[in-house]
Amino acid sequence: MNQDPFKEYIRESEPDKRDKGYAWHTAIGLQAVDGLKPSEYLVHTAVRNIEGEISFEEANALLQTYYEQNPVHNEEDRTEEADKVSARIAALLSERAFSFTPNEYLSIHRKLFTGIYAHAGRIRDYNITKKEWVLDGATVLYGSATELRATLDYDFSEEKKFSYRNLSMDEIIRHLAVFVSRLWQIHVFGEGNTRTTAVFFIKYLRTLGFDATNDIFAENAWYFRNSLVRANYNDLKNGIHETTEFLELFLRNLLLNEKHPLHNRTLHISGTFNEPEKPDIETAKPDIEDRKVDIEKQFQPKTASHILKMREAFPGQTMFGRSDVMNVIDIKRSRASELLKEMVEHGMIEPVSGHGKGKYRFTNQ
Repeated sequence: MNQDPFKEYIRESEPDKRDKGYAWHTAIGLQAVDGLKPSEYLVHTAVRNIEGEISFEEANALLQTYYEQNPVHNEEDRTEEADKVSARIAALLSERAFSFTPNEYLSIHRKLFTGIYAHAGRIRDYNITKKEWVLDGATVLYGSATELRATLDYDFSEEKKFSYRNLSMDEIIRHLAVFVSRLWQIHVFGEGNTRTTAVFFIKYLRTLGFDATNDIFAENAWYFRNSLVRANYNDLKNGIHETTEFLELFLRNLLLNEKHPLHNRTLHISGTFNEPEKPDIETAKPDIEDRKVDIEKQFQPKTASHILKMREAFPGQTMFGRSDVMNVIDIKRSRASELLKEMVEHGMIEPVSGHGKGKYRFTNQ
């Protein structure tokens, strides 16, 4: 198998394989928004489906049997969730049926998370906060539990009334960014909100005539989530305003095949990472020093030292796993796992799909 089989299928001239390749690549990539990594078994199963050996129903059945025979005993291991939800997303993205209604939105969540979350398909009945790396630990103000259904119905009704007639593409992109960011901010679901919103949004875009069969969601899922966060956060006393500018760049790449750089560091509210890209080695040195200072601010000294060593060992887009970290830093297996998890939570690294289980790379290159 190629290291990244899905890109090959996306480039396939045969439409059915291309569409399935896109669906699986996107489905697997979207798990990164919750720091999840599907298994190698899932990747092999996906390829069998793309090649026409098995249907989506058979793929789901194989996964069910696999985890019945190989149950996960570690509660922190969410590979089963990543695998099953990936397969369900791929199946949904391969279906053309869709209705633009709140019930469809709820139905997608139920289809994705039945048997995984007890609240699958149900509106949350409690208020939430989430510490965000991109906000330096602050949280977005999510919808109030008592008003979620009313807010959801209102947003859908407003979008249904909206006319895209005579709008420029810039205006269309801006409106879509506002719509999806508001839908996401309601945060109807206790868990799985971003993955559900992404699937619903992709299917809605198709009804508007966009054929977004590329790898933008698959390879930039974490950027997508962080851009939704930035579109819903204000801290006016510190000069921070909600903005859809980052989300609009994402959508321009997704819908218009533009090539804007999508780096998570540009979204951080501190502004530490907002220096422009420098192709010249000498002018890039200050940026490297800035990153070092930021790492030392965010982490304990020993952890910061570990991360700096990893940066030296795995430059650019170099991929690495837990065993690589253990070799470079000379730490135990459990500590390597903790370090990787902490770095994912801070947006420092991101899981890489299609290269075997547990592979990562630095996000802020």
